This record gives sequence, C-alpha cells and structure tokens, in this order.
Amino acid sequence: MTLLEIGKLAQQASYELAIADSKQKNAALETIALALEANEASIVAANKKDIEAGKQAGLTEALLDRLLLDESRLAGIISDLRSVINLSDPVGEEFDSKLLENGLKLSKRRVPVGVIGVIYEARPNVTIDIAALCLKTGNASILRGGKETINSNLVLVDVIQGALVAAGLPKTAVQYIENTDRALVGELLKMDQYVDMIIPRGNSGLQQFCKENSTIPVIIGGIGICHLFAEKSVDVEKALAIIENAKVQRPSVCNALDTLLVEQQIAAEFLPKLAAKLLPLGVTLVAEPKAKAILGDDASVAQEGDFSREWLSLHLGVKVVDGLGEALTHIREHSSQHSDGILTNDFTLANQFVNAVNSAAVYINASTRFTDGSQFGLGAEVAVSTQKLHARGPMGLQELTTYKWIGVGEYLTRT
Repeated sequence: MTLLEIGKLAQQASYELAIADSKQKNAALETIALALEANEASIVAANKKDIEAGKQAGLTEALLDRLLLDESRLAGIISDLRSVINLSDPVGEEFDSKLLENGLKLSKRRVPVGVIGVIYEARPNVTIDIAALCLKTGNASILRGGKETINSNLVLVDVIQGALVAAGLPKTAVQYIENTDRALVGELLKMDQYVDMIIPRGNSGLQQFCKENSTIPVIIGGIGICHLFAEKSVDVEKALAIIENAKVQRPSVCNALDTLLVEQQIAAEFLPKLAAKLLPLGVTLVAEPKAKAILGDDASVAQEGDFSREWLSLHLGVKVVDGLGEALTHIREHSSQHSDGILTNDFTLANQFVNAVNSAAVYINASTRFTDGSQFGLGAEVAVSTQKLHARGPMGLQELTTYKWIGVGEYLTRT
C-alpha cells in the first residue's frame, strides 16, 4: 500500500470516527486493552527481538531503556489506556456560549482534528498511547516508528487493528507505515490533503526537519533540557531528595533533570551533600569552574555545549549562580522550554521564577519527572509540546481537538 493510499483510508476512517459516540469509542478501547493482555507473550517476544537487534547495533543504554517493553511496562501502558476510558470525552463539548442582540445563539463545539501523523523513535509505548488518545477523540492516526521498534510496533498495530474491527470501527483508524525508509517521512510531511497535524517525537534533527519540510501544521516537543534552581532559603535535605528523584528515577526520559543551578550563598554546604547523595547512585557530576572548585575530584569539568545537552543518562550538569537573575539567564539560554523548577522556601521569589521562566511546565519544590500525561491526570499523552500555539505541555484529549462555531437562529437573516 502506498503512503497516499494510507492517507486516503485514514481520512475516510476519520469521517466514521467523527460520528462515533463515546460509548462506542470506550468499548473499542476496552477491546484493545483486552487484546493487548491476551497477546502479551507475542508482544514481549517481538520486543525482545528489537532489544537484541538494538544491542547488536550499538544502541545506548538510554535508547535501549526507551525501547524496552516487558510485562511490567505493558501492564502499566494498559492501565493508562483504561484510565483514558474513564476520562470525559471532550468531543461535542460546547463552551463560550452567548446570545447576540440579533437573536443568534453562538457557541464553540469541540470536534476531532481529523488525521494525525506521528513520527517517533524507540518508544513502542507511544504506539498504544497515540492509538488510544486519537481513538477517544475521534481522530484517525498514521504512525511512523523508528526501525529500532519495527517488530514491536508491527505486532502492536496488528493487535489494535484486530480489536478495532471487533468493536465495529474501521481498522484503518490506526495505520502504521511499515517501510522504514526515511524518505517516506518527507513524503508524509507533504500530504496536507489527507493529514491535518504532524507530531514528531524524537531528536532535535527530526523536529527541525519536520518544521522545515512540512506543509502540515507541526507540533514541536519532547526534547527536555530540564533545570532545577536551588535557592538560598531551600530546605537542603528535602531539595536533595527531589534532585535525586528528578535525575535517577528514570534518567533516559525527556523530563529527567539535566542541570542543577545552586545559589552561591549555599553552594559550599549544598554541593558536597549533593555529591554524597548522588555519586553512590552512579551519577556523574559535570561542573562549571565555580562548582568544580567546591566538588573537586567528585566532578568532571563541563565542556562547551554540555549545558545545552539532554543527557538521557546518569549525568548531571552543575553550576553555581549568584542568584535568581543569573539562574533565569542560564535557563533562558539553555532550556528547551520543557520542564524547569525552583527549590525554595521563599514563595515570593518562587512566583517570580514561575512568571519569568518560559517553559511548558514550571515547578515549585517538585520533581520535573511529573511532566507526563498520566501523572497530570490526562490518562496518557501524544507528546509534550514545548511550543506556544494550540497546545503546551503533555498533550491529552483536549489538545487533540479543535472547535467549530455553532450558530443557531430562528430562521434568522442579517440586516
């Protein structure tokens, strides 16, 4: 099947999904959940093939971690899918209603976007998340995963499509581009006749390519260069626990901590305690000169570009700053506008930080690891948008809808 044929079928499926009611869509989601459970063995076996191929190809530990889909992770993904069933369906919701002086009743009604194309890399869980969220919101999806996940994704999509048919919905509501030729990405980006939105989930090169070559609106996000700023009034022990969680709990994901900024006045006390807590956990501290002078042999010297890196590993950039102003300047220069936070007991200063930091998610005394659709109560996410238009942060159900104006009159004409 050509990509053009896939686009046509997706568009036709989107017309059917647009008139499916919540009961039918929820029933389809439960059917998918049951099918994933029933096919656990074949899904895990396919993923093991991808893991082995990835090891032979020399993939990093971070990429292998993203690629892994074992029984435990699959169970978690299915749980997230079922939580989507329990969420309110935004499609059909009417808001901003008003009655004009001329008698016209106006409102906005949420409707599906239509066909959503998602390009992603070594994250097989994304396949299920996207299928679930798009189905719930009446959108058809065209998926293009990386070659690293080809075995996992082919099995997952086959299971999903079978469940769709069993639920009385078109199997073409979720389609997968099986050919791993990268040229097809460029072709997909030009299919504006059939595709309404493109969401790239991958490295900065992929996202830049999509921005420069797409004739379809592109939602940019998913790259995290995340910061925490430890301000002088902070509770040191509580702050260290947050830093450990943000860095160590799952270092290979986009909301993991990349850079810690520490105010000068507490650096001499704070940084040795930081080293004592993180070094036994395998964390490598990468420090600029002021921080290196305090940490000594407990840190390596930061090289040019290190503070603009998404580490995706147990590396943590550390920098001493003279206060809020320098912290904000550093974040503005290096942040990917994903997730940044402040650790402080001064809530006046905390609010200044929140107002000044231009990121999709900003935290006060909390780990950056919370920037996640499931954690935010969205059930799952299609992506974490770092742009400003249409959607910001974890993209759940509402972000996969648009709206139309509905005007109701009593056989009303304009004078």
